[in-house]
Parts: sequence; C-alpha cells; structure tokens
Amino acid sequence: MLDITETDNGYEVKFAYKPYLVTAIKKIPGARFNGGKKHWWVPASSGNALLNWAGVFGAKAKPQTVIEIGEIDPLPELTVDIPLKKQMFTFQGRGVAYNLIHKRVIVGDQPGLGKTAQAIATVEAADCKCVLVICPATIRENWKREIEDIWTNKKALILTDRVKTTWPTFYKVGMIKYFICNYESLKKYFVEEINKPEDKPMRLNHIKFRDTIDLFDAVIIDEIHRCKDGKTQQSKFVMGIARGKEYVLALTGTPVVNKPIDLVPQLHIIGHLASVVSHIPAPVGKDGKLGDVSGYKRFVDRFCQGWNQASNLKELNYMLHKHCFYRREKSEVLKDLPDKMRSILKCDIENRPEYSHAENEFKNFLKSAGFSSGQIDKSMRAEALVKMMLLKKLSARGKINEVVEHVKEVVEAGEKIVVFAWHREIVYALKEAIPGAVTIVGDDSMDQRQRAVDGFQNNPKVQVIICNIKSGGVGITLTASSRVAFIELPWHPADGEQCEDRCHRIGQKDSVQCSYFLGINTIDEYIYEIIEKKRLIVNQVTGGEDNVETVERNIVDELIGIFSKQNL
Repeated sequence: MLDITETDNGYEVKFAYKPYLVTAIKKIPGARFNGGKKHWWVPASSGNALLNWAGVFGAKAKPQTVIEIGEIDPLPELTVDIPLKKQMFTFQGRGVAYNLIHKRVIVGDQPGLGKTAQAIATVEAADCKCVLVICPATIRENWKREIEDIWTNKKALILTDRVKTTWPTFYKVGMIKYFICNYESLKKYFVEEINKPEDKPMRLNHIKFRDTIDLFDAVIIDEIHRCKDGKTQQSKFVMGIARGKEYVLALTGTPVVNKPIDLVPQLHIIGHLASVVSHIPAPVGKDGKLGDVSGYKRFVDRFCQGWNQASNLKELNYMLHKHCFYRREKSEVLKDLPDKMRSILKCDIENRPEYSHAENEFKNFLKSAGFSSGQIDKSMRAEALVKMMLLKKLSARGKINEVVEHVKEVVEAGEKIVVFAWHREIVYALKEAIPGAVTIVGDDSMDQRQRAVDGFQNNPKVQVIICNIKSGGVGITLTASSRVAFIELPWHPADGEQCEDRCHRIGQKDSVQCSYFLGINTIDEYIYEIIEKKRLIVNQVTGGEDNVETVERNIVDELIGIFSKQNL
C-alpha cells in the first residue's frame, strides 16, 4: 500500500520497497528518504509532481492531525500581594500570575526583563518552604544578592564543601529558605550513587538520589538550555531533582538553541512533554494499551520532522504557551520599563592568588609609607594610584570569561552589546575571546574609529563592540544596542554615564540596560560604592557634574584610606 500524509511543510510518503517506485519518487524535486522513520519526504513545493506520481501508482492520502490554533491568550493579571522589598514591573507581575497558575514553567523572557525577580516572587507568593536554585557557578553570588538584598528578607546559602552534609540543618532550624548550587556540583550534594551497567547508556533509574532532595518543594533552574542534551549526567541530575516538585521554574532567554529537539529534555524536566502533544492521539499497541506515554515520539514526529529538523512551529508555539511557557520581547513591555536600568553582577575572579599577592603588596606599601587618607601629597598619591590601577587590571583579567559568557548570552538572544573597559590590554583580551567584535581604543585613527562605529550600527553581523572608557565614552552613537556592560569601572561617575549614553540617546527605541561586573572582595566593590555615593551627592548638590579632577582625587584618597585601615 502507498500512503501519503500531508504535513505543514511537505508530505510523508510510505510504501513497501519496490525498485520502480524508488526510481520514480527520486525524480520528484526535493524528495529524500528518512532512514530513521522509514519513509520518503517531499517538500510542499513539489506537491503537483507528487500528485502525478500518486495518480500513476495509486497512493492513498491521509490528512495530518488537525489542531485549532487560536490567538495566544495574554498573561493574566497578578491579583495577590507579595511581600517583596521592591515593586515589580506590571509585566513581571503577569509572569508571576502565569507561574502561580501553571506551576511548572519555562520562563523564556528576553534577557534583561527580570526572570530572576519573577522566579523569586513566584515562590514567595506560593509560600514555598524550601527552594533550590540551580545555576551556573559564575552567578551564584548574584542569586544570593538578588534574594537577600534586593527582593526578600529571606536568607540564601551557597552550597560548598563547608556545608556538604550540614546544609539540611540550616533549613530545619528555620535559618535558610533558599539553597544555591551550580550545575557541576549537583552530583556532590544530591547523588548517593550511580549504578550504570557498563554496556548501557545512563538512564535516570541508574541514579540513586539522596533523601535530602525531598526537602525542596520548589526548584528554580537558571539557564535551563544547558540541559538541551538529555543524555548528559548533568541533565539527568536536574531531571531527578525536579521530579515531583510542586513548583519548577526553568529560566532561559534561549530555550531553543538549535532545533525544537532541544526542548525535549527541558519539557521533560518540568513535566510537560506529554502536555505539549496532548492533542495528538497516542499510538495503540497490539495489546490495546496506549503507547508513547512520555510524549517523546509524538513530539519528535510532529515538531522535529523525524529528528533534527523543524515542523509545525506555529502549532508548537501555541501548545507551549497554552501549557507551560511564556516569552516577552523588550519591545512588548517597553512602556513599563525606565529609560535606563543599572544592575550589578558580582563574580569570583579566576586569578585570586595573583590578585591577593598584589593587594598585599599594596597594603604593605601603604603601611611602610605611613599613609593615611588625611595626609597624602601629590607624589605619594600618584604612586598609590599606579598600584591601584594594577589591582583594577588584575580584577578585570579575572572576570574576562564571565563577561564573555554574558556577551554570548546577549548575542544568542539576537541582541547587540557594547562592552567598556579601562585598560587597552583588557579590550584586546576581550576581542580575542569574542570573534567578530570590533574595538575603539585611544590610538585609533578617525577612519578606524568610524569604521568600527558604522559596522556596529549598520552591519547585523557585527554584534559586539568593545570600547576603551575614555576613547569610546564620548562623541559616538551606538544606538544599535540597548545593552551595555562594564568589565572595569571609571574613576568618575560622569564617565560611566557618558559611556551609558552612547546607547541612551536620540534614536534609541529600547530601555538601555547597563550591567556592571564587580569582582568579589576586590577593589571593584570599593570603587563602585564610592562612585555611587559621589553620583548621588553631585546630583543632589549641583544637579549635575562636579569638577572631574577633584572627584577623581577624592575617590583615590578614599580608596587609600580604606586599604590603610585594613592594615590596622
């Protein structure tokens, strides 16, 4: 028998092998054999040729399963009060309302729209008792800060070897509600043993988890697209930990990294793979029982064109939004956003020993010179400044990989980004790590500078520009981007604002989001705190900029005072 099944972008053709049939179908433009599903596929553009072929050989056509694809409903309004330290934007509240209804959700908002805030607000509104946050190691500190300092009065604990066996006690005595663990450490803290036969691929039932995972009633999974390969240990650990939890909130700006098949493990983790294909009848076996309980086969057949392709995408989008997914672009929520937003991203530097050595040398220098912030002459200040510049540079070196990851995330989400650094060495190190990036530094000619700006503004393939703070902070327009990142800080708040305003100026249609990367326990934290204090004072007292040289000298003197006191 010859069967033809119509799909949204072509036709599936099945028939018992006959050489003359194969010879004939090969003549249809675009026809190809799918070895995995054992059928031929013909593109929609060759429909007439297929119709002629069918008429000659007597094929029977079957229509595809039909689903009514309506309008995607708007997200519901939030109608409950949530005890948070600060107020969410209206669109964030709608995301929380959706999460409270559906409970196990992929939050796919464009980066910068506050997925972290929505996740925290959801588990607070749901009165979850014990929450596990799974995230990349580089952003554990940021999660802790968001929970403790920005949104709630609750405490968060980053899981380390120091609390490897005792962390449950912190929850049981009521001290800690949130526990934060990076992907690479899930095995260490939550897996008791793995019993995998040598000749078999790993399955979830080969993993014995510790009983402590039962303490969690909610799991937040940041950057869940890291679990797009369901065969990895990491993905299986996340699946096992999330299984059976009332709330599972999976955060990602790029849920589909390559093809719809990437969604399968993510949907499995939140328990909604079967929901997304619930409109497609499950196959019935010879014993009369329904097959494909998980929904995997129906998903792959329907939305992946057999495996690693894409089909019926409008239908997939509709079913995702109906059951377990939402995504907003910045353009959709712009009316809720301020013109410019700043955020701090704290990170562990990767060259801690080198930085600590330089910091100790600086402190010894201050001690031997008898420095105090009250008595600093010009030559002493200059010598101290050189040593502090070294600390800034070392901190920046230790943050390069984290900033590169941030840039990749922004680019993968389809946006451009401007990165500012103080030292030329850091500009070039970033350029080497980010293929295709253009740069602006002090010794560029006017032609070089303009080519970099024009490429960034007009060429969709140029998605990253890395600028020296002094050279790229004035006189240019970079409104092709609404994302700004600082790997190093300026000495004056006005310099930072000048850099931000390369994007925040006439012609910018989006809210500009400015991310400041600060090395934990480094000079960065002191500089940022002082700059913010100076910014507030300058704006309150004068309504604008103060004398640049005076402000910079005061900041340097204040830093000398801070490091001098650490010697006492």
